[in-house]
Amino acid sequence: MRVLAAIAALIGVLAAAAVAVASPRAGDVVLVTHDSFAISKPVKAAFEKETGLKLRILQTGDAGAALNRALLTAGKPEGDAFFGIDNNLLTRALSANLLVPYRPPALAKVDPQLDLDPTHRLTPIDHSDVCLVYDRAWFSKHAVAPPRSLEQLTLPRYRGLTVVENPATSTPGLAFVLATIARLGPDGWKGYWQQLRANKVLVSDGWEDAYNAQFSGSSSHKGKRPIVVSYSTDPAAEVYFAGKPLKESPVAVVRGTCFRQIEFAGVLRGANNPEGAQKLIDFLLSPRFQAGMPLTMFVLPARTGVPLPPVFRRFPPVASRPLQLPAKAIGANRDRWIREWASIVIR
Repeated sequence: MRVLAAIAALIGVLAAAAVAVASPRAGDVVLVTHDSFAISKPVKAAFEKETGLKLRILQTGDAGAALNRALLTAGKPEGDAFFGIDNNLLTRALSANLLVPYRPPALAKVDPQLDLDPTHRLTPIDHSDVCLVYDRAWFSKHAVAPPRSLEQLTLPRYRGLTVVENPATSTPGLAFVLATIARLGPDGWKGYWQQLRANKVLVSDGWEDAYNAQFSGSSSHKGKRPIVVSYSTDPAAEVYFAGKPLKESPVAVVRGTCFRQIEFAGVLRGANNPEGAQKLIDFLLSPRFQAGMPLTMFVLPARTGVPLPPVFRRFPPVASRPLQLPAKAIGANRDRWIREWASIVIR
């Protein structure tokens, strides 16, 4: 998740700079995370004042790369806590003995549907929905109706218009492949991707390139493709960063194409400061941190009752019925599904 920090960095309020963490100092707590993690200076300062700890942040690539690096150092971690494992990678982290149990008191305030780990090694922190997003202006200019479903992407009128991310290197890319499996079933999804390939779908390695370089509807206006795999929060994000009042967002979500992503945090096994890691997880579930996530990482709070910013209330980002698959099914089949996808689309 998050993935949207490239946009958030534009406003210059983030303090989550990556640091080398070779020799942690006494009083430090080190959070290992992906490049999309973001925290504002006031919120970071609040944690340090409340706990007396110095928060250091080690960002190690996109979510998949960060987890792979953590797995290589399991038991001798580079930090104390890890943030950014999502429900699509949950079983990989749990089976590798990467984390130790911790049940934060605030877990009782979390939506039970987001709490997928009964062993309490992973605590849900946020959620978002990966969806097809389209450029309103492009479709209006070309007098073409935007797609209304996954299946419509295979129609001739959408030939060469869509960019997706590679599921082997991108968490939204993986979520979108899982969306097609959830929607079309184990017998239908591969034929669907064959049709998408024939319809000239473009595959990008990651969200940043897909959205900011290939998609025509982003604020960068660099791309030529008006359909992208991105997030349900994009309409609110584009309005927020527009710098002027807008009655309508320049981008819209194709309803019925969204797949739920949940991000988790946990205490790393062998942590130098496990007590500090527990305090950090407590803070990640605190009302103050949870309320700040929508406008820093453009994800939604896991904690119930946290008020959303006005722009999120104007452009509600939650899919009413997101596509989902059980975490166990994803864990049992994920690697095979990625290989099968690659044999169809990347050949």
